[in-house]
Amino acid sequence: MLAPRYWPSWLAVALMCLFAFVPHAVRHWLAKGLTPVVKPFCKKPIRIARVNLKACFPQMSEAETVRIIDNMIYSFVSVGMGMGILAFRSRKVLEKRIQIQGLEHIEAARAAGKPIVFLVPHLWGIEYAGARLSSWGLPMMGMVKHHRNPVFNWFSCRQRCRFGGTVYHRDAGLRTLVQGLRRGESFFYLPDQDHGAAKSIFADFFATSKATLPVIGRLANCGGAEVLPLTVGIDQRRGQMTVEVFEALDLTQICCKEEEAALLNQQLERLIACHPEQYMWFLKVLKTRPEGEARWY
Repeated sequence: MLAPRYWPSWLAVALMCLFAFVPHAVRHWLAKGLTPVVKPFCKKPIRIARVNLKACFPQMSEAETVRIIDNMIYSFVSVGMGMGILAFRSRKVLEKRIQIQGLEHIEAARAAGKPIVFLVPHLWGIEYAGARLSSWGLPMMGMVKHHRNPVFNWFSCRQRCRFGGTVYHRDAGLRTLVQGLRRGESFFYLPDQDHGAAKSIFADFFATSKATLPVIGRLANCGGAEVLPLTVGIDQRRGQMTVEVFEALDLTQICCKEEEAALLNQQLERLIACHPEQYMWFLKVLKTRPEGEARWY
């Protein structure tokens, strides 16, 4: 990884390390200034975000749509500049900047000897939430897709493993997750990913419908885990983050995959609604459409 072709990558890592020690106020105004510069290069993500927002919120005004998209780009720049915090700053810094609400739900699960499956959408602060829970003392595991660039792959794994987290390749499959749960490790499950029509079930999602993979009940049952919804919000000006954990879901009343998909989408709506401007609307979460319906992207 010290070959000359990787020197630009190491320079990028060095910059992230530098930004990790820069006051948030400086990063905030830099991100504000860079947002209009970066925006012209984000035509495809913006187009996808517009499709998603129009489908989910057909009554949303153009001004509100633009505000959310601008906020999305700002968050991308700001969070990107701050990723070095997870890789290089101390546990004490994380504890100061990231607050956890709803710890009683985590403690109740641990007192019962159960690991946790956190139900969380793709929010910009998700990596910070995982690091904070690990630093608090909760054994966490994560699934990653390796970067082609080994330097960035090292950096990504470092920031996830510093405080005791375990990283598995995304291709390891559900069996690896279940085994981790049985060892007492907890993890984030992101139900907004589109896994195609073969195993997914369509359920209401805001003003449209979304194909959802109903596996949370099987995961929780096989791993003896509790399912806790989680969201994370970022105070842009102060740089403070709040991880909010909600009470455990009761999955005992779910009798079919259709009901499970409906429950997952309802929870997604609830969690995204907490911080709609900080959701990754550029993802193709509505890629799979019901039979006969045209593709949107």
